[in-house]
Amino acid sequence: MFETPLRKLVILGMDKLKQGKGPLIAKTVAATMLVVFSSIVYGAMEIGKRSREGGAVNSTDEVLMANLMLEASLMGFSLFLAMMTDRLHYYIKELYSTREDLENAIRLNKDREEDRKSRAMEETKETKDYPLKLKTKDRSY
Repeated sequence: MFETPLRKLVILGMDKLKQGKGPLIAKTVAATMLVVFSSIVYGAMEIGKRSREGGAVNSTDEVLMANLMLEASLMGFSLFLAMMTDRLHYYIKELYSTREDLENAIRLNKDREEDRKSRAMEETKETKDYPLKLKTKDRSY
């Protein structure tokens, strides 16, 4: 996935859609499409059963069956794409938050490492100066 302004715009649109009344509307539309899809599949099964029982295939039934199959495939494909788009949006959002958390952890780790190094340098300076302090104390006696 490449960084493009269009992708950012689509992700922002998906975020806005999922806020407020958006999820309710999307779920209602998806449920309606699922009911219509199941109705289409049921009708196609009825036509198929009728042609198997009668033996001879009616040309009207063939046209109706082809039409129902096209409608069912379009409806199923659009439901599948909607589900995949929703999951992809969720994973992209999780990726951004995980990436941000990782950057914050790396930054915090670098800050702690720099603090450790500065403390270690101060301690080494103090240990280098320690013998000089002892010598000056010995001379004062």
